[in-house]
Amino acid sequence: MKTVYLSLLVAAGLVSAGAAQADEALAKAKNCLACHAIDKKLVGPSYKDVAKKYTAKDEAMLAEKIIKGGKGNWGQIPMPPNASVTPEEASKLVKWILSLK
Repeated sequence: MKTVYLSLLVAAGLVSAGAAQADEALAKAKNCLACHAIDKKLVGPSYKDVAKKYTAKDEAMLAEKIIKGGKGNWGQIPMPPNASVTPEEASKLVKWILSLK
């Protein structure tokens, strides 16, 4: 029984790690990491700082900001719109970012 339980835990960890890497790959593919890093401020805030500030109830707003851009939430430098990001991709990115708490 312990072996089965341990195997399930390991499998769950591998699946979640794969999803996290896939969404980081999406962030790289959409050029998000040119201005953001996971754990330090670049041009924009770190993704860990974003995850600390927002919750799951903010997902739709954040996905819209990814697509349309925004300004004034993290200083004077505006976030440009990302028209190449689909609503589905923006939602994936937001879920990944918020998981970085």
